[in-house]
Amino acid sequence: MRLLIKILLGLLVTTPCFADKNLGLPPLTIPSDNPQSAEKVKLGQLLFNDKRLSADGSVSCASCHRSGTAFTDGLPVSKGIKQQLGTRNAPTVINSAYYETQFLDGRESSLEAQAKGPLVNPVEHGFTHLGQVVDVVNQDAAYRKQFHQVFNVQPDSITIEHIAKAIASFERTLVAGDSPFDRYYFGKDQSALSDSAARGSRIFRRKGNCMTCHEISWNNALFTDNRFYNVGIGFERLKPVLTELTSAINQQKEVDITGLTDAQRSELGRFAVTRIPADLGRFKTPTLRNITMTAPYMHDGSLKTLEEVIEHYDKGGISNAYIDPKIFPLHLTAQEKADLAAFLKSLTSVESELN
Repeated sequence: MRLLIKILLGLLVTTPCFADKNLGLPPLTIPSDNPQSAEKVKLGQLLFNDKRLSADGSVSCASCHRSGTAFTDGLPVSKGIKQQLGTRNAPTVINSAYYETQFLDGRESSLEAQAKGPLVNPVEHGFTHLGQVVDVVNQDAAYRKQFHQVFNVQPDSITIEHIAKAIASFERTLVAGDSPFDRYYFGKDQSALSDSAARGSRIFRRKGNCMTCHEISWNNALFTDNRFYNVGIGFERLKPVLTELTSAINQQKEVDITGLTDAQRSELGRFAVTRIPADLGRFKTPTLRNITMTAPYMHDGSLKTLEEVIEHYDKGGISNAYIDPKIFPLHLTAQEKADLAAFLKSLTSVESELN
């Protein structure tokens, strides 16, 4: 009898658990001033997909964050109203609820704050002020009813904060774990990865130096450290103004960026937020989850395939005066590159769970 109990206990410990889309993810923190509810999530989803929340009625949040491409848009840089092109690649919204900062330069600290930014960006949703968004909502009787149910507010009391909270609540439901990697690493299912992907996981954690920024801990993996790095991509766009910029920085003068082009301002990265010299050209470490669905890659969408990304890092990035010391040549063999690509492809969750 004791032997039978031990065997059963052993099975409970070692048998992999499937069909858990949170496998491999840490607990999710919900802001105390914006608790989740099914009604609020439903309202947020409607707002997320509503093209009326743009100046010409042509763009919604979902225009750049489509469920079929892991909540990206498949373009090098995003396209807004009047077919205007932005300067950066649309990052996935999946697992953004875990980010310490939002946007590629980290200029906002919450999903609620992030939700408001694109609405008044002249290239994206194109409103000139956030009150126009509130007006759109107030003109819809169904919205007025839903906001009353969710927030207990009358139409004349609906604010942009209510709208942002609803959108953020929906975005907090867009989480994805339970990839083949998660079943292999956290579920202890050794059959979940191919031999090539299993070798690639070791390259990822060791010789490839990938885990330095795309973190894996003992009980979860966000595949981001929430920090910012200059890896060389796009930095050449700053060459015409780099001398002037660095001179002002070295002299501790206020850096005037008003004369830069949109593309050049974009390439300032984290520096545009902090004005810290070391942040020049730094961008946030993206998650690698569902990466097979989020091409093209890098903050400017300049790399089309995972293989190109691997080649970029194998060569040590693109050298510049501000490149991060964590970026250096890896000298991977052809087989190691293929194995690393196989591992990255194992980070894709079941698509049906993301919609």
